[in-house]
Amino acid sequence: MTETRHESVAPMCTPAPDSRNFKRTLSAKIRYAARVVTSYGWQRMVRSVPRGPVHLIFALADHFEPAIISNDGRLRAPIDEQERRLERWCREYPRLVNEWRDSDGYPFQHTYFYPAEQYDKGLMDRLAEHCHAGWGETEIHLHHGVEAPDTAENTRRTLIAYRDALEQRGCVSYLDGVGEARYAFVHGNFALANSAGGRACGVDSEMQVLAETGCYADLTLPTGMFHRAQTAIVNSLYECGLPLEQRAPHRKGRDLKVGREPRIFPLMIQGPLLPVRGGRRGLGIENASLVASNPPSLRRLEYWKRAAISVKGRPDWLFIKLHCHSMDPTHENAVMGEGMKSFLLDLVTGARDRQETLHFVSAREMVNIALAACDGRQGNPGEYRDYRLKRARDCVAKGRRVGNSGVVVKG
Repeated sequence: MTETRHESVAPMCTPAPDSRNFKRTLSAKIRYAARVVTSYGWQRMVRSVPRGPVHLIFALADHFEPAIISNDGRLRAPIDEQERRLERWCREYPRLVNEWRDSDGYPFQHTYFYPAEQYDKGLMDRLAEHCHAGWGETEIHLHHGVEAPDTAENTRRTLIAYRDALEQRGCVSYLDGVGEARYAFVHGNFALANSAGGRACGVDSEMQVLAETGCYADLTLPTGMFHRAQTAIVNSLYECGLPLEQRAPHRKGRDLKVGREPRIFPLMIQGPLLPVRGGRRGLGIENASLVASNPPSLRRLEYWKRAAISVKGRPDWLFIKLHCHSMDPTHENAVMGEGMKSFLLDLVTGARDRQETLHFVSAREMVNIALAACDGRQGNPGEYRDYRLKRARDCVAKGRRVGNSGVVVKG
């Protein structure tokens, strides 16, 4: 990867439709609501929230964009502002979360999905330092195909170059500690595998490209509100059910299940998505997004638990994958302000009374715990944070270095 410090950029978010497209927008909202409500209604018939003690496994997929300009995805903040934002985050975030630990002694952490197209050497070095200090992990985010459809070849080149840049900083993982570098992924604009009608992607075979470049899990879903890329599958951990070279092969899938080792990667790791009471018409949609107008709370926690996302056969291990844009200044209350402070206080101090055992994990650790559940592991899920996918720096610490050549070199 080469260092970039330019100002032009493709949109980070899809512009809102103008009034001339009102009917089209209304139709899209109806289709979206039908998918979500119908799928959730069926789940409520066949899936229930376990009674009694539960393990809550929290991961926060942070669409980490230091260059973000609130409400204008076509612009980027200047590099000095990006540096200021990142430095402040790395200084203040540990102060926020250090006091409130999970049952295993870990602080609440972010998985920083830093955009490949916004790569900056200095910023990435600082973020890697923050993560290596124990405050999270870094994975791959990508916005592409906005002005014009991208190609599979260019997407592959971009992912490999960025993956290798992360590997140089010890920010990747290796399956069982050997082989090629592995990473988790979040698609910009939610348009995974060209699932948004050709917008903000353009690569039908994107899931195949992800698989071939080492992606072990996708954490894109659920989408933003009323987004056309939302699948009918909701609140699930699953393998893609269609050929990976097809457009949106994650529209169908097979749930992860105890006693069945998953074979198709990347795995799909979804966050909660369900209808809730609230809003101007008495009904809203909970999509696990932490924003200024809707910070985390115990009330929202009840909805996240109700989604009952788990590996089939292990219903007391509930997976709660949230998402945010922590570098957006307008969302600070939800990620580092009073909203988050109050939530962590209430979450940790009241866990015993709610019969909850808390586990604050990264995306990689969440996938490891899911893989352990598939293999029939029981007990404390926190023991399986490093089950299959090993962090690069841990492999080095144990006397071996693993590169993209697949060769293990004794160090």
